[in-house]
Parts: sequence; C-alpha cells; structure tokens
Amino acid sequence: MTSMPSKPEQYPYVVVGVDTHKDVHVAAVLSPLGALLGTMSFPTTRDGYLGLVEWATGFGVVRRAGVEGTGSYGAALARVLRQAGIDVIEINRPDRAARRRRGKTDAVDAEAAARSVLAGQASVIPKTGEGPVEAIRVLKLAKDSAVKARVQAINQIHAVLVNAEAAMREQLSSLSNRRLVEACARLDPAVHDGATAVVVYALTRLAQRIQFLMQEIREVQRRLTAAVKATAPRLLEVSGIGPDCAATLLVAAGDNPHRLASEASFAALCGVSPVEASSGKVQRHRLNRGGHRQANAALFRAVLTRLRWDTRTREYLQRRTTEGLSKREIIRCLKRYLARTVYKVICTAIPNPTTAATT
Repeated sequence: MTSMPSKPEQYPYVVVGVDTHKDVHVAAVLSPLGALLGTMSFPTTRDGYLGLVEWATGFGVVRRAGVEGTGSYGAALARVLRQAGIDVIEINRPDRAARRRRGKTDAVDAEAAARSVLAGQASVIPKTGEGPVEAIRVLKLAKDSAVKARVQAINQIHAVLVNAEAAMREQLSSLSNRRLVEACARLDPAVHDGATAVVVYALTRLAQRIQFLMQEIREVQRRLTAAVKATAPRLLEVSGIGPDCAATLLVAAGDNPHRLASEASFAALCGVSPVEASSGKVQRHRLNRGGHRQANAALFRAVLTRLRWDTRTREYLQRRTTEGLSKREIIRCLKRYLARTVYKVICTAIPNPTTAATT
C-alpha cells in the first residue's frame, strides 16, 4: 500500500495509528505536522507485529501509537509496542458524524486514530494485561462462565419436570435446588420405559453436569481467592468486599492502576462519579450510566453489605436521611466514598513501575 521513505531520518518523530481486527491490522503514519506518510496492512502474528514496528520506525522515531481495541484484538500488538519503547494510547470508536462525512475503510480509521493522538484528543493509557490482575481476570471469566452454565442447567431441569409424569413431578418439584440435583443424579433410566426413560435420562445428565460444574466452580473460586490475596490482601479487609467483588474491582483497575490520574478517575471508570446535568437556573447532577458496569455492580453489592453490618455506614444513612436525601441518593454517595478507599488500597498493593524504576 505504500513504500519505504527514501530518508528514514527525515522526520524527528512520527505518530502511528492502528485499526485492529482479528486477522489483520492496518497502520497509518503521520508526520509531526499531520501529513499522511503511508498506510500498510500487517498480519496478526508475532512477525507481523514486529514488521509493523520496523515499517513505522522507517519514517522516523515513533513515540506514540494510537491502537483500537487494546483489550481485545489489539492486546498483543500493544504489548509488542510497549516492549519497543512506544507509548500506547487507547483509541475509542471513531466519531459517527466524522465517519459519515469521510466514509469507512480500515485505512481511514487508522489515520483517524493517529490524528486523535497527534491532536491530543486521545490520551487514555490502556491496561497492560501482563501481570497478576490479568490472571485474576481469566479466572473470573472461567468462574462466571461456569456459574452461568449451572444456572442454565438448573432451569432446564425445571423445564423438563413441567412435562414429566405427574408422580415424578410431584416427587421432585417440591425439593430445593440442591436436593433436586442430588435426587435427579440418582435416577436410573433402566427401570423406566418409553418416553419416561428418556425424561429420566435427560434429568440424570443435567444433574451430573450441574454437579461437575459445582466442583469446577469451587476449584476456580479457591484459585481466585488465592490470587486476590496474593495481589491485594488488604482489599479483602475492607468491609463489604469479598473475593469476587475484589476480583472485579482489580480487573477494572488493571495491572497498572497508576495510569489513572486520581481516585476521581477511578470513580469515573467505575461509573460512580456524578455527571453535571445543569441547565439555566437549574443546577443538578445525574446518575452516571457509563463506566465499568461490573465494577459499579460490585461497589453496589459492597455498599448493601455495609448498610446491613457496618455501624458507621448505618449511622451515615440515618444522618443523610434526616438531611432529606433518598436512600438511592445515599447509596450513590456511599459508592463514591467506597471507590476512593478501594483506589487507595489497590494503588498501595500494586507498585507504580515508573516510581520503582526511578528509585
């Protein structure tokens, strides 16, 4: 798509933008003044990533690179770029109005990514995904998948029982989920015939699947708890926060939480910072519906636990209620306060590599 420049040192530095996909990445290089120097496609392989770096440095020194999807298709490329000493900037999806004006191609998106970095519009440092928090994220993903499959299998058992024989339905439908699974696992299809034998076989297989998933969940939970204790043990000492909640908050912060400018940035990341919604003489704030929704839900569950068991939190609820705030508004305040505490604990547990390098 382009040729190498005749004078590699023609520009003191250049900026790279990358539009990432599953099988191929498209890169664009801009000069310091915003001139498009070239675009090129590279395969999503180790050699392809190194080829992209070599090609881009042929135009000059690469200081910054804007990469789309650093948490998915661009994760491996971002690691290679950081190893090459290039600062990686997270690029959001291109503006829809600008896309309608200019059209949509991979080269255009790569150029737009580079221009957003050059103009300073994109400045978010992505997660590194190279430390213990990445391992916690994978374990949490495995556990959530197993829990979802277990719930689905339990619902399928209840659905099968709806059309089962009356005697079998009356015998099993009144049991709790745990006893129902145990009873279905003990059923023997050989003592039945016809459609009933098929129903019993399905119930047995579903129950055995649930038992396997429960064993898998316990094993993954053990590993997840150990990983959280090894990474941020003080986080589990915060009232209302257990291993699952701590894992979700660690995943939201990433292996490099110090990339966030302050605890307010972490609160905005979790979607617990108020959003200005004033107009004219009306001065108000509204609920923040953005941010990491799983982290937001984790803070919400932690606040509910604190409201039930923490004396100081209950006293705060009573005091703010007398001031005229609703319970929902008070919970939003508590989530914001808890985010501040969590951020300090995480930053203390995970050292800043920049500070460690200078010391």
